[in-house]
Amino acid sequence: MNRKFSKQGALEISFPWLFAIVAGIFILFLSIYGVTRFIKTEQTTIDAKTGKEIGVLLNPLETSFESGAVTYFILPVSTRIYNKCDSIGDFGKQGIQISQMSFNKWTETNVNVNFQNKYIFSKDYAEGKKFYVFSKPFQFPFKVADLMYMTSSLDRYCFADAPGEISEELANLNQENILVENCSEEDIDVCFGGINCDINVNYDMGVVEKEGDSIYFYGDALMYAAIFSDEYVYECQLNRLMKRVSSLSLIYNDKASFISRTGCYSNLDLSFLSGAAESFSNSADISSIGFIADDVGLKNDANSVCRLW
Repeated sequence: MNRKFSKQGALEISFPWLFAIVAGIFILFLSIYGVTRFIKTEQTTIDAKTGKEIGVLLNPLETSFESGAVTYFILPVSTRIYNKCDSIGDFGKQGIQISQMSFNKWTETNVNVNFQNKYIFSKDYAEGKKFYVFSKPFQFPFKVADLMYMTSSLDRYCFADAPGEISEELANLNQENILVENCSEEDIDVCFGGINCDINVNYDMGVVEKEGDSIYFYGDALMYAAIFSDEYVYECQLNRLMKRVSSLSLIYNDKASFISRTGCYSNLDLSFLSGAAESFSNSADISSIGFIADDVGLKNDANSVCRLW
């Protein structure tokens, strides 16, 4: 070893040893960086895979003939499921982004798993290990899509004063984080005409008020959507649904023209509904569009021989 002490007592290190020390530090840095990048890449892959698996788990809810079908899934670690709704394009898309607890930190990823035909209503992100999802068909007036309401088991909702039909429907779900009785102070209060509640539902006016926001709905399917989702998520998904209503209306119009050639006349013109849905701006418009949809539905039901749906 080529080293010596100077007269002042300081250790003098030869250049080869200094180079070896610097090179060793650099190699150690590269190793740590490489392992960190590998872990991050693997975690991104896991997050993306988890998002796809969640999408697959939700598929049975879309094909179920039950109204108010419910399921749940459990993840091995604490997880945040971000609702990434995008209304751009013909029908927009439903995105899911996953962040999981790893080494006492939330993973960061910009990878979205997208679905064209799913409509998930939830908070901006739901956090926990166990998540519940129940679905309800959205009729407007024909079936548009199955709406899915996703909540974390950590959020318990109390519907103690809900109207009879709603209370019965929720009780039949047997969903552990939705209560219609025996509520506690820690639960999220959902009131129908009450005061000082976390969420207030004015059923007759078709409006849900929470966190200072007024969210408008038409029908029970959209009421649940407004209750369980943040305003931005709700407005975005409703925008996507109206685009679908507009397109389906034109398809049924074409069907009416086709069956008329066989001598079956429906006398239904859905172009007005299509135009109203296409001009949708925000949830404040939903009531007026809903009246048009109801009128179309009544006319279709009245024509028992040549019904379009």
